[in-house]
Amino acid sequence: MPINPDALGAEGSPVESSWDSKDCLLYALGVGAGMDDPVGSELEFTTENSHEVTQLALPTMCVVLGDGMGGNPDNPMRHLGPFNPALLLHGEQTITLHRPLPTEATISTVAKITGVYDKGKAAVVEITSSATDTADGQPMYTNVATLVLRGEGGWGGDRGPSAPGTDRPDRDPDKVVSYTTRTDQALLYRLNGDRNPLHSDPAFAALAGFDRPILHGLCTYGFTGRALLHAVCDGDPERFGGMYGRFSAPVFPGDRLDVHVWIDGDRAWYRTLVGDRAVIDNGTLTLA
Repeated sequence: MPINPDALGAEGSPVESSWDSKDCLLYALGVGAGMDDPVGSELEFTTENSHEVTQLALPTMCVVLGDGMGGNPDNPMRHLGPFNPALLLHGEQTITLHRPLPTEATISTVAKITGVYDKGKAAVVEITSSATDTADGQPMYTNVATLVLRGEGGWGGDRGPSAPGTDRPDRDPDKVVSYTTRTDQALLYRLNGDRNPLHSDPAFAALAGFDRPILHGLCTYGFTGRALLHAVCDGDPERFGGMYGRFSAPVFPGDRLDVHVWIDGDRAWYRTLVGDRAVIDNGTLTLA
């Protein structure tokens, strides 16, 4: 049954959430920080009490800090009507940091459905979440998530924009950063809040067409963000302004991620591969 296209524009009430030093450490470990890193030391992201090291938060942590939907009875997603969560896939993710993330803060986040598209066999829904710092009312970050709801299209609506192309340089990558995920990576990452059983329950994963649980797309996104932070921003979160990527293939815990990076002045492009398969494609990094 197609979803309700009139959900476009639905906006939730503000949701307040907080995080602290421990949450930053858990997220960093969840996206592989502290493992053998080929690019840079990561004590600043994995410890809070190392000598002459000031704790920092990874920029991509904003994807787990508050989307304005979780725990919100006014969740705008309810306007879409019922759909099968086992057939939901994460299509694209964009983050914009309006300031470096602190290691503790309280924010207020508002979620809004900013796109509802009919792709025939699937519906595509765009959710924009805007977070402000409750201490001063200033913007903290903006997340835009594109969700693919398989089996929910076919009402004859607007197909929406085509997937963006890329203008990355036509040459071999300037840098390649490789990380091997843990076989229990999804079980660790889920402690950041995403308890979707697609990433932990073999029976649920089978309902979605996978022979075993897959890694969270946003975990792969976090690994990739770490690679970009070190390879392009010299490990400095203040230089990391934003990141876009299109999820193009699943990743399984234990897979090795090869992040191919192209750099041209204040711009950077990337592709994340497992073997010869692109798992995040057409990626861009915006420098602050």
